[in-house]
Amino acid sequence: MDYSDIQKYDSSAIHKVYDDWPQIAKMTWDSNIEPTNFKDVNHIVFSGMGGSGAIGDLFLSILSKTPIHVTIVKGYLLPKTVDSKTLVVATSVSGNTVETITTVESATKIGCKIICFSSGGKLEEFCKQNNIQHRKIPIYNNPRASFPAYVYGILKTLNSILPVNKESIKDSISQMNSLSEKISTKNLTDSNPSLNLAKWMSDISVIYYPWGLQAAAIRFKNSLQENTKNHAMTEDVIEACHNGIVSWEGNSNVKPIFIRGTEDYLKTQERWEIIKNYFKEKKIDFNEIVSIEGDVLTKIINLIYLLDFATIYRAVLKGVDPFPVTPIDYIKGRL
Repeated sequence: MDYSDIQKYDSSAIHKVYDDWPQIAKMTWDSNIEPTNFKDVNHIVFSGMGGSGAIGDLFLSILSKTPIHVTIVKGYLLPKTVDSKTLVVATSVSGNTVETITTVESATKIGCKIICFSSGGKLEEFCKQNNIQHRKIPIYNNPRASFPAYVYGILKTLNSILPVNKESIKDSISQMNSLSEKISTKNLTDSNPSLNLAKWMSDISVIYYPWGLQAAAIRFKNSLQENTKNHAMTEDVIEACHNGIVSWEGNSNVKPIFIRGTEDYLKTQERWEIIKNYFKEKKIDFNEIVSIEGDVLTKIINLIYLLDFATIYRAVLKGVDPFPVTPIDYIKGRL
């Protein structure tokens, strides 16, 4: 692959946004977005769809080892457990996502605490009309490419209630900078791990992940589907040992990808090795992506960066434009 291939197929230059992800993250974190502080919160609901929904998955992982109860809503309905002590964090990059706006309308009637993030649209207008806190964050090319702007915008706004210290946030951005040197379009060589993964992948992938890294796996699946127009599925590696692993008894065109953490639970590490040995015995070709060192935020944001870039490269290798999402447009146009 050379840069002219990327220019030929990536019509909207999504790759340029990905090249700039570390700078976008830092610029957002250093921006004048106004922080806020909500009191008496014992439940946080992250509401969003698609690329916006992946943000909720990330924060669920970040908060998984804290006493804060977190719920992810990807749809129209809030859980019955929400009340005045619930903070609903609604994200719609476009500002026009019907499902997300519906959850905000419901939260308003229930009396939840609410804050919304969008680039404008109907969500911003609803917030103005109902005196709801709103933070306007620009869209970068498309919602999925805008991921770091919204992640670090939310971190900046809600840092007082999210247990992520500022040094960890800065470290995650610094690690993204280092990773960018390896995976960006400035390095289209055999030393680029994202490009190597893209060359290895087939048209169907099954992504195995451990507890704690589900956000990276789901995001990877979604990006494969949107950018490469390929089928993909995710499997919790422990649960798969009780069901999904049996599917490998027959011949398959599916390629397995392991997403591993550097500090996976001891028994999970044992399970990885057993599955790897099984695949080797069965001559099943697999690929293994291991997170960098760091806390949960650093691990996941950098995994997502590497894996998302792989989907851009995979699209180019297939001769597919990663930008259009025609079936999604078809559905939205008929709602």
